[in-house]
Amino acid sequence: MTAAVTELPRRRARRNYAALALGLYVLAFMTFLLLPIAVVVIVSFSSASFIAFPMPGVSLQWYSRVFEYAPFMQSLKVSIQIAVSSALCGAILGVPAALWAARSPGVAANIVSNFLLAPLSVPAIVLGFSLLYLLAAISMGVSFLSLLITHTVVAIPYIARTVLAVYRAVPPDFEEAAAALGANPWRTFWRVTLPTIRPGIFAGATFAVLISLDNLPLSFFFGSSETNTLPVVMLSYMQNQFDPSIAAISTIQMLIALVALLIINALYGIEKLTA
Repeated sequence: MTAAVTELPRRRARRNYAALALGLYVLAFMTFLLLPIAVVVIVSFSSASFIAFPMPGVSLQWYSRVFEYAPFMQSLKVSIQIAVSSALCGAILGVPAALWAARSPGVAANIVSNFLLAPLSVPAIVLGFSLLYLLAAISMGVSFLSLLITHTVVAIPYIARTVLAVYRAVPPDFEEAAAALGANPWRTFWRVTLPTIRPGIFAGATFAVLISLDNLPLSFFFGSSETNTLPVVMLSYMQNQFDPSIAAISTIQMLIALVALLIINALYGIEKLTA
């Protein structure tokens, strides 16, 4: 009895030490992830003509530089257009493939569902180089359409796999009941299937947009004066200059991604995406 009484405080002490160690590890991990981002945001307000930390003073001049430098604004516009358009095209192409693979039995459906991940398993620089040769061979070359096709290839796996996971968890009884009540295939899809897979579409499209905004290897192969995306222009700018305007445009890019996530969460909250 005495041994059991003395063992209880020891177990509690070990649990407290374990919880403390876990908390310190999580804190160190989050610091490791967030500290570089925080430094970039802080440096964007520097008054120095070069990137330095700590800063000699605070200024908004580099944000003015971002809006005055035309390539930054033009490439940001192209990046947003490509990100939204590729997510839309990825949904148009990926959702039907995911629906078919989720409900079709046999080896072919498994092959297709695994093949949908192929663009993610190939290094981005290899994928971009291959698509450049392919699109050049069919006389498309460097253009906005070629850039859109390239980003759509990467967007499809994110959307298709999330839709596939959501749709496989939905019992087919709902669609069978709709068909038994006289609904045609289109009405069944619009009233039954689409509402159930909407969380997967939203989640996959969100990932596709964020990946597209930050994609450098693919965009690098299809860049021109009219089709350069923001990461390509930032890389080119850093080869000649290294002032805090890079930190300013990076902060704006992160802010756009954050606002997009907040809007999606407000319209279609994360608890609904995972419901």
